[in-house]
Amino acid sequence: MLKRGQKYLQVALNSNLFEAQKIIAQLPHDRRILLEAGTPLIKSEGINVVRYLKSARGGKGYIVADLKTADLADWEVKMASQAGASAVVCLGVAPIETIDLFITECQKHHLDSMVDMMNVKTPSAVLEKLKVPPTVVILHRGVDEESFNKEKELPYYEIGIIKNNFDILIAVAGGDEFTEVQRAILNDADIVVVWKSFFISEEGTGQLAEQFLKEIR
Repeated sequence: MLKRGQKYLQVALNSNLFEAQKIIAQLPHDRRILLEAGTPLIKSEGINVVRYLKSARGGKGYIVADLKTADLADWEVKMASQAGASAVVCLGVAPIETIDLFITECQKHHLDSMVDMMNVKTPSAVLEKLKVPPTVVILHRGVDEESFNKEKELPYYEIGIIKNNFDILIAVAGGDEFTEVQRAILNDADIVVVWKSFFISEEGTGQLAEQFLKEIR
């Protein structure tokens, strides 16, 4: 389970299993690294990719299953749990009933619950409607948003609002540059999610991860 007061680097693997295995082999063995089975990877390889990623980490890695659950939360959380996930992701735009069920099922299966607030105007307003808050809220600027709406920024101002009202960890996704990683940490994010630099395995992939880790101390 995630620890309060610790900063994490979440590496989202979105390409294919072959590339994911090569990337994992280069990553430093650091508890601050969380591996994410990205939505495209799960869609192409199936839920068992979670098991493969965990195996590549010697069976001890923290694996996030980015299912982006929008319905049938009990079934999807169960699938992720059986595959060996440590955490599962639900969409913040899903019905409140689905999010509530999602969080309950994550607690039942001893998983961390993550709610992705991509395309949610006011994440704190969604949290106020929930029976129990999730483990993590993800402030997320989508890839398509970034490509076609350069002026749209991540809602860093929501971090303070959320932390002042809920006992929740904050993840920031949508910026892979060092300056963006630094900005996320300076704004008190607990988890920084990166993917662009870890889409395809490169010679310096491991060194890049170590550089990112230095930025999130």
